[in-house]
Amino acid sequence: MKFSVRIAAIFFVVALVAGCAAPAAQPAAERPAALAAETFLADIVRNVAGDRMTVDALIPLGVDPHSFEPTPQDVRRVADSKLLIVSGAGFEAFLEALLQNAGGTRTVIEASKGLAIREPQPGEHPEGEEEEAEDEHAEGDPHFWLDPNHVVKYAENIRDGLTAVDPAGKEAYAANATAYIAKLNELDAWIKEQVSQIPPERRLLVTNHESFGYFADRYGFRVVGAVVPSVSSAASPSAQQLAALADQIKETGAPAIFLETGASAQLAEQLAAETGAKVVTGLLTHSVTAADGEGPDYLSMMRYNVNAIVGALK
Repeated sequence: MKFSVRIAAIFFVVALVAGCAAPAAQPAAERPAALAAETFLADIVRNVAGDRMTVDALIPLGVDPHSFEPTPQDVRRVADSKLLIVSGAGFEAFLEALLQNAGGTRTVIEASKGLAIREPQPGEHPEGEEEEAEDEHAEGDPHFWLDPNHVVKYAENIRDGLTAVDPAGKEAYAANATAYIAKLNELDAWIKEQVSQIPPERRLLVTNHESFGYFADRYGFRVVGAVVPSVSSAASPSAQQLAALADQIKETGAPAIFLETGASAQLAEQLAAETGAKVVTGLLTHSVTAADGEGPDYLSMMRYNVNAIVGALK
């Protein structure tokens, strides 16, 4: 009898301990799914979501969102989604038509909500471009994420949006966002340190299109101009605009022309031949790389860009 009582007591203790143990992690197949527009944005969302959600990107690796045209399969993915995260501020020009074609209802989180659109600084458009550029800036520059301080706002908006659709994960999302924001602050400090290697008079940016304005404002660069004088890489420059940019490069002595991955180097090479500037290719502005590439996540993407910029200008 005493033996039976002891056995029963052991089973009771085991059951009690098991009941107090932390619940097993939710299987991936049962986690809520989130769809982010771009790959860099999907990485930011994953850092905030942690293991509470599965996160996928709508636009494939290496594809320029400015020229992205959704396929029927993409429309179906959005139609099946309940949560869609976009950078916002007009960056996803395809979004309105895509949502109409997909139909249904879903929560849409605009990661850049609350950030102020940048106004072009004096001298950024060479003489003769201002009138043409005026309409191109009607919606403003949506490339907020190239300043990691703005990504702090992204993380906060994503945290709040995920909490709204999954209130049970509030503490996890808050903790994840706080940890990621600390990494963003570290990145910001690192960029400042790297940029300090560049003499102030050489902190001059000529890019493929107008995308590094927020980066320039934060880290003390002057935007000399862009091969495509538009916030959209899908635009085309006129002969007058290219001639004005060539004059601006000569006048300022800008050492380099920076092109993002996938951009045609033809016009930049022509400008380089005329001005003596060198062409630096491969900046990661709109997409991270594959896992074995130079920038498989947002933080490493930014570090890669900074190393390329500093290396060309210092």
